[in-house]
Amino acid sequence: MKLGRIGIKVWDLRFDARDELYLMIDKHYKKLPRNSDGTIKDEHPSYNDNDIDALRHSYVSAVYVLEFSENTAEFLGRLQEGLDPREEEIKSFNMDLWNNALGRQYGKKHKRGEDLFFALLKALKNGELIITPQDSRKYKGAKAIKRLPKSLVIKIQENITGANIEFFDVRNKIVMNKEEFITAIKVGNYPGYAIKKHVSGDYPYSTRDRFSFNNLG
Repeated sequence: MKLGRIGIKVWDLRFDARDELYLMIDKHYKKLPRNSDGTIKDEHPSYNDNDIDALRHSYVSAVYVLEFSENTAEFLGRLQEGLDPREEEIKSFNMDLWNNALGRQYGKKHKRGEDLFFALLKALKNGELIITPQDSRKYKGAKAIKRLPKSLVIKIQENITGANIEFFDVRNKIVMNKEEFITAIKVGNYPGYAIKKHVSGDYPYSTRDRFSFNNLG
């Protein structure tokens, strides 16, 4: 059994979603800066701490819900914002977490693509998204991740009964199915995890309980 399928889809899905969004923004909302070859710029100062920023965070977060789950989207969103922001970053961090959370709500209601984009664009125009760090609204959910454990594995897929069947090693960026993860635990690759016996079969779980963002229990 080969262990360690690359987890590019998990970690870099945000770039695919971002590029989808920029095309729709350019077509339906406002023109975006372009490279010399005519393609839309991936990054630009005009994308930060404003309406484009708000749409990007909410859209990417919604796509994570559609591709994985709400809990996985919440964790990956916070992880991508960085660990324990500095004082001067707190307001922007709050803005990003707010928009991520709103995106998760829309991800449960709309499919990926223009249907989702137009729903979020309407939310933007209705004032639901935060488009400036100076907005006084405060995100009330989980805050910054101050540090990561040496090994961190999250669930990214369940079967129809709700059992965890696919996992993502955050530090090493690899995807494992349940059998691969159990094998890796048995050989000592993941000391923070153990295996429980159940009538339906073995399943992996986290032995740590101080990290509230770990979704393996």
